[in-house]
Amino acid sequence: MARARSSIDCKALETILLVARLGSFSEAARTLNTTQPAISLRIAEAETALGVLFFDRSGRRAVLTPEGRLACDYAERILTLRGELVDRIGDPAARRGTLRLGVSETIVHTWLPRFLEKFNATYPGLTLELDVDISTELRSFLLQGRIDLAFMVGPVGVPALQERPLSRFPVGFIASPTLDLPRHRVGIEELKRYPILTFARGTLPYAEVADLLERSNGGRPRMFASASMATLIRMALDGIGIAAIPPAIVRDDIANGRLVRLRSGHRLRDLGFVAAWAETSEKFLISGIADLAAESALQ
Repeated sequence: MARARSSIDCKALETILLVARLGSFSEAARTLNTTQPAISLRIAEAETALGVLFFDRSGRRAVLTPEGRLACDYAERILTLRGELVDRIGDPAARRGTLRLGVSETIVHTWLPRFLEKFNATYPGLTLELDVDISTELRSFLLQGRIDLAFMVGPVGVPALQERPLSRFPVGFIASPTLDLPRHRVGIEELKRYPILTFARGTLPYAEVADLLERSNGGRPRMFASASMATLIRMALDGIGIAAIPPAIVRDDIANGRLVRLRSGHRLRDLGFVAAWAETSEKFLISGIADLAAESALQ
């Protein structure tokens, strides 16, 4: 019986799928933190093993050939079965590798420490790479294969991504007592006397707060937007403006009187957070880690 000149291992199958999803050898190299020649060599060796070409390299993007599409079908099945085998009968403590986790900063300031404690206890062999960013960026990172799992504002609403609910946080108006705002109900015009400190432009909370304040008379509000929750909290503590953020993030500052929650009479929508991930060969592992996040969020 004729034998292939070289074998095709799981790393090669994962690389084929990644290049196919990104349509680029260079993007795959960046995602895997390696070089484009290394990716090209890995694919070439797999092609040589079967005597076919997986990708048409004549254009600017790597396009699957008919053989490449068939190879991707088999690769997904093989890697899914491998992942299921490891996660159904394997010891979680024996898992090795790196989890690339994207997190919204609201989670960083609330239940992320509890999750990290559970993660370290359950998967002591896994290394964690943490990326804190706004939810729109985290969604892009997931689709690009740059992260494996994200805790972000949902619902995500992307068919290519799986998601499960984690937690919900009410959003309110928070200010330093030095602003001397009335402790009874604060009207829109009183809110608009100060800059409104809130999430980055392009996020759902920013759009909702801007819409609420613009519907009243008196012109557009001053919005100080930031992707850094720590920056927003610092500005609120310094009396620079009124923060429109989840009170849970500054629970201790409210308890000790450094900040107060204003009664505006205008309820802002809660922020709902989900765990989101792409369908990959590690979906069983990632789903299990999402379960740990859900447990942490409920405590």
